[in-house]
Amino acid sequence: MAMQWKVYQRIQATARFATLLALCFVMLPAHAERVRELASFAGVRDNQLVGYGLVVGLDGSGDQTTQAPFTSQSLTNMLSQLGVTVPPGTNLQLRNVAAVMVTADLPPFSRSGQRLDIVVSSIANARSLRGGTLLMTPLKGADGDTYAIAQGNMLVGGAGAQAGGSSVQINQQASGRIPNGALVEREVPLNLGGNGGMLELQLNDADFGTVQRMVTAINNEFGQSVAYARNGRVIALDGPMDANARVNFMARVENVQLTPAEAPAKVVLNARTGSVVMNSAVTLRRAAVAHGNLSIMIDTQFGVSQPNPLGEGETVVVPDADINIEQQEAYLQIVEGADLADVVNALNALGATPQDLMSILEALRASGSLRAELEII
Repeated sequence: MAMQWKVYQRIQATARFATLLALCFVMLPAHAERVRELASFAGVRDNQLVGYGLVVGLDGSGDQTTQAPFTSQSLTNMLSQLGVTVPPGTNLQLRNVAAVMVTADLPPFSRSGQRLDIVVSSIANARSLRGGTLLMTPLKGADGDTYAIAQGNMLVGGAGAQAGGSSVQINQQASGRIPNGALVEREVPLNLGGNGGMLELQLNDADFGTVQRMVTAINNEFGQSVAYARNGRVIALDGPMDANARVNFMARVENVQLTPAEAPAKVVLNARTGSVVMNSAVTLRRAAVAHGNLSIMIDTQFGVSQPNPLGEGETVVVPDADINIEQQEAYLQIVEGADLADVVNALNALGATPQDLMSILEALRASGSLRAELEII
């Protein structure tokens, strides 16, 4: 008995500590962040690349060329470029080749000779790309120019097996990665500060309050007016003309610390998974909510109507449906919350499922009780 009491006390102490920790996390004040975490310089971004290629060396898990004729056509064109002539009308029944799309991100300031990670995905009916080799594939940008060349051995994380008409599969086998599988052949021109040394700083999320605080913090850091707000997202910076001094200037700007303005109250609802996420600015005005579930159960049983042996009727199947409607009792409950912890406790008191909670939050917003923006993804 004493041992059970000690275990109960330990559980209670753990629960109180978890509650206190959750409240501390909810009520944690905003802390200073660096500019590089809130904004980025205009033009300093990745560029997406894409290419079409062939993966060879598959163990009978490639495309069925009769259903994907472009695979055999691509192979014929590639062989002709290598000096191999395929007679016209030849039906290539190959199962060790797959047509794929290759994608990659070209980081800013990339130079010729640098390596990129690439993702290879089947576009036809290949079962698996495991063990395949990607042949030389040009990767092009949005302007149609080639910026990298991809080639290498596939790395597929999935696995599968089949025998006797049964099969099992773990993860996806029709796509994979090739680390350092692309070689940069062309650079993307980027001229920072070419307009008289003027730079642009773009916030990740538009907010006039954060822009005002960022301009003030940057000017205080340099002791003069070098930052000017253009709108709720863009800040103009008067940087130096010298390239080395401009890099030092940008590094100094990125490390300036400031406390961003508090984000607006928002509740995000994921209609597919039923997830409900809300930030610390969400509050609830006093309201009364009644929540109940209505369930309809339909049970259909099929009976057989058999005519007399000497009759001329036909045997028919007759459905017999039994429909029951059940409704749980619902009582008005008062909900109110001045901070996130109170809001969570008030909504949990309703005992609603996440799917029902979405409807309740929508009704609370329509009534004016929920002081937040609803975003459904």
